[in-house]
Amino acid sequence: MVHSYKLRYNFKNQYKELTMCDFNNLSDEDKKIYHNKLLQSANSFGGKNFFLQLLEAIRETKPHPLTAANSEFSIELGNIKWNKVIFNDKLQLLLKARVNESKQDNLLPDKDEKNYKKILNVVRTLKPIVFHVKPANKEDGSGFYFQAFDIIDENKTKLNPLFDAIFFCSVETVKKALNYEPK
Repeated sequence: MVHSYKLRYNFKNQYKELTMCDFNNLSDEDKKIYHNKLLQSANSFGGKNFFLQLLEAIRETKPHPLTAANSEFSIELGNIKWNKVIFNDKLQLLLKARVNESKQDNLLPDKDEKNYKKILNVVRTLKPIVFHVKPANKEDGSGFYFQAFDIIDENKTKLNPLFDAIFFCSVETVKKALNYEPK
């Protein structure tokens, strides 16, 4: 069974200003949600160790794996495939916008900001992309899939926490989230 992970728990009213990478500063409730989603994903890829090895390989790869011309990142334990090439200029804009997401509680800047149209274009370009994560051996799990963004409404977009964790957060932060013990 393939899973799609989006933190959809009444986003409009409850989504916190912090992102996955701010794990230490999240509420216990949010930590539990992120922990469960990451653990479910890890278990679909062979467990925590396999999942963390995938993330370490992603962090070590230069240039960033998202810009791979074949829209794929592979290691011995499995792979991630996506359905559209992501160019470096889009990735760089996403990285810049990502820094401000937790401050403004929105990946999109205010409409009067000079970079609004560029960031909106990045969101429109990357939104349809689906990332499929599959272990090399079927016995290790069924894999899972996700998209880069959670569109809250026409004016608010957030990075999907799973996308953020897999491609950007430190491996230590993800490890902390995976090993979190709910209170």
